[in-house]
Amino acid sequence: MTEREARLRDAAGLAEILNEMAGRIAKDRCAGAPLRLVGIRTRGVTIAERLALLLAPLVGQAVPVGAVDITLYRDDLGQGERWPVLRGTEIAFDVEGAEVVLVDDVLFTGRTVRAAINAVCDLGRPACVRLAVLVDRGHREIPIQPDVVGLAVTTDRTERVRVRARPIDPVDEIVRIAAPN
Repeated sequence: MTEREARLRDAAGLAEILNEMAGRIAKDRCAGAPLRLVGIRTRGVTIAERLALLLAPLVGQAVPVGAVDITLYRDDLGQGERWPVLRGTEIAFDVEGAEVVLVDDVLFTGRTVRAAINAVCDLGRPACVRLAVLVDRGHREIPIQPDVVGLAVTTDRTERVRVRARPIDPVDEIVRIAAPN
């Protein structure tokens, strides 16, 4: 952590949040549809994989996990100075008629989720699409509302919230990052 960071949750707190989220996802299932998790690259995939392990005993079967890359669905594509890096969408299951739970680390403006919904729906018509986010920090620009929230954090628009998750990061934690002075 840096001096501008304040830890909101450590590894144990993050694990507790994930357990609670898995319970809520299992409880509010879309009747009759197979459950599928789709993580939004990058940390959303790691979180989805962890949720899938926690969900398996709750729903009585393994829960497949896919990954969606929203790069080409972004509404600001082409406005930057660099070419975007594509990491690829990897969904090895049929989304048609499935309950798809999109998983992301931090929900902010809603634009990433809008792009992810478009990407998933290009692959078929799910029975329902739900949204599970580890952290909801507010400041929506698009009317997107999560179905499952691990931690709601009130932030200033200039602040950031960062999720660090193994194996991508060296530690599991959620931090608030103050705006530079």
